[in-house]
Amino acid sequence: MSEASIDDLLGHEEEPPPRRPKRMATDAGWWIRTLLTAGGLAAVAVFGMRMAGLTLAIPLAFAGCLALLLLRRVVALVSAPPLVKAGLRRARDEESGMYNWAASQDALRLAVHRWEVPLGWSRREDAERYLRTVPKMLRELTDERLRQRHGLTIASDPKSARVLLGEELWTLLTTPVKRPLAPRELAASVSRLEKL
Repeated sequence: MSEASIDDLLGHEEEPPPRRPKRMATDAGWWIRTLLTAGGLAAVAVFGMRMAGLTLAIPLAFAGCLALLLLRRVVALVSAPPLVKAGLRRARDEESGMYNWAASQDALRLAVHRWEVPLGWSRREDAERYLRTVPKMLRELTDERLRQRHGLTIASDPKSARVLLGEELWTLLTTPVKRPLAPRELAASVSRLEKL
């Protein structure tokens, strides 16, 4: 079993900050594309109206299309940063230096979520998934705690690890688990692990 640090177990990949669009006034290419697009949209609108038997002044159609394109650009400039990971969190605006309390990219929150989902499998009908995941996670966490506090792991020094963990926690971590742990058992194991 490879040794991983707490940061590896609880961490997450940092996402690069989103690119902000260039300012309207300084991008001549954007203005040219916008004017051509507005002209094309106005031509399509006038042609469509004439096909339906209605009349529409060309300058009015051009002004309306240009206004809609400018409104779209302004809304894009003032919009919130895009969602980064499947709706879990928003990208942080590093330039402002302000902490975004509404964002959920806190490493602690992600670590809690990483544990919350597998522990929830014990309550549902997904016990097999729980048995494949949770004991492995507990063992990784125990190995990391032993490594940091005592300079050993379960694999490197089983005798010392057994003494430090106590018989109940040792048995839980080293024998195959047949059923999901009851909340009381899990709480007792975690409490013992915290005392290491």
